Amino acid sequence: MTTAHLEHPAHDHQHADDCGHSSFLHGDHTDYAHDGHVHRNHDGHWDECSTSGHTTHEAHEGHTHATDCGHLAVEHDGHVDYVHDGHRHAEHDDHYDEH
Repeated sequence: MTTAHLEHPAHDHQHADDCGHSSFLHGDHTDYAHDGHVHRNHDGHWDECSTSGHTTHEAHEGHTHATDCGHLAVEHDGHVDYVHDGHRHAEHDDHYDEH
């Protein structure tokens, strides 16, 4: 899985632990979610944190994400990602994708 480099221009807000937006560890960085976007700090600017390509999360078995599953739900790019264990998962057909 690779992360696309999509700069989020004109992002005046500085995310931090107390900024009021949901934050979570995602791989090797922290993401901040708001307004249907997930942002990450990258070399002094903010990027949309989205993956390129289609990556099936093969090890995701035995658990179905839903509004009451206990994992953070983040609206992102027209769908809902569920966050746990440093991953964001999105339902896709009969499996979950790594986001």
